Amino acid sequence: MQIDHHQAHLTYCSNIHPGESWEATYSNLKNHTTKVRRQLGASQFGIGLRLSDAASKDLTEEGTLDQFKNWLDNEGLYVFTINGFPFGGFHHQVVKDKVHLPDWTAPERLAYTKRLFGILSQLLPEGMDGGVSTSPLSYKFWHDERQREAVKKSATDNLMQVVIQLDTIYQQTGKLLHLDIEPEPDGILETSSEFVIFYRDYLLKQGVNYLTVKAGFNNSRAEEAIRRHIQLCYDVCHFAVGYENAADVLLTVAEAGIEIGRIQISAAMSSGPIDNDASRSEIIGELKQFDEPVYLHQAVLRTAAGALHRFPDLSPALAAWSHDGPSELRTHFHVPVFTRDYGKLISTQSDIMEVLSLWKQNNFTNHLEVETYTWDVLPPAMRSDIVESIVRELRWVLNALDA
Repeated sequence: MQIDHHQAHLTYCSNIHPGESWEATYSNLKNHTTKVRRQLGASQFGIGLRLSDAASKDLTEEGTLDQFKNWLDNEGLYVFTINGFPFGGFHHQVVKDKVHLPDWTAPERLAYTKRLFGILSQLLPEGMDGGVSTSPLSYKFWHDERQREAVKKSATDNLMQVVIQLDTIYQQTGKLLHLDIEPEPDGILETSSEFVIFYRDYLLKQGVNYLTVKAGFNNSRAEEAIRRHIQLCYDVCHFAVGYENAADVLLTVAEAGIEIGRIQISAAMSSGPIDNDASRSEIIGELKQFDEPVYLHQAVLRTAAGALHRFPDLSPALAAWSHDGPSELRTHFHVPVFTRDYGKLISTQSDIMEVLSLWKQNNFTNHLEVETYTWDVLPPAMRSDIVESIVRELRWVLNALDA
């Protein structure tokens, strides 16, 4: 839906609905997204579309995309953004680190992403820019330091093939499409500084050379195309887990001349500051209810001195969290954005408030997307009707913007 602030678009990501085929995806949109639009009272509502690799192939079959476009028009819906991070199954199975498969060294990831852009280029309304989010290249623990450098080089060549596709669409149609790379805990690109260094040292060096040799661009056009078509996906939860200050992140990215394609509005779970063993024991007991087997819940422990200790999942973090002194533990578990307090735990909702406040002062993207995909694995007491929950989250964001 379009909101008054900067003429931006607010939606939720449909990856919260289980279903990997196009038939299941389409059914979810009919059964859930239409109700969200009506309950919000919106005459037009933008979809944050999640398509698996299988669904994207189904949607490109003859006549299917035209049928979908007609349905969108009839229902007052439009597509302006696609989640292209999870390639395959994302619900009702163990996902964990497999969410990064195939990574950006694989031809399957490249083909999938280009297919998504082909779909988006046909669905995107005139006058809007469109984005596809994607993974932070690969999963850090699959590679040693030398292998990570090789991954970055291989990924850069593949990313340049996407840039060529998007530049061609831009030159022929004027439609601006961008690939939004999403840093995530334990991704090869995890922090804002890692993202900026990769952008500067690989995309703008190796990438420029690739485009001059393979596509005949001169250096100026090559850099312009990269900056236009490869942007940052700012997932608030991810940066909050790493204790990154929003203003610092935005300044770092802006100073590097990198655009932000979207804000994924999401909250992580936090212990809050802990200063004694008794409190720590109680908090560990409450955090254990979020230690579930489907998704990765990377955790970062911060000491009073500011040292960060990173863990690949919540369970090993809880097992290791026994040292003395004040500390705080945050975990990559997306919780509803409308709630701050969860018993003795708190969410990183304040980080969302800070990001939205900074965005209101300086529009750095037209894409706002709520992404709480964990409804099925939340503790039972926290689960509620999915449509009502989505509407509640979107209304909370609107109220936060009006505050």
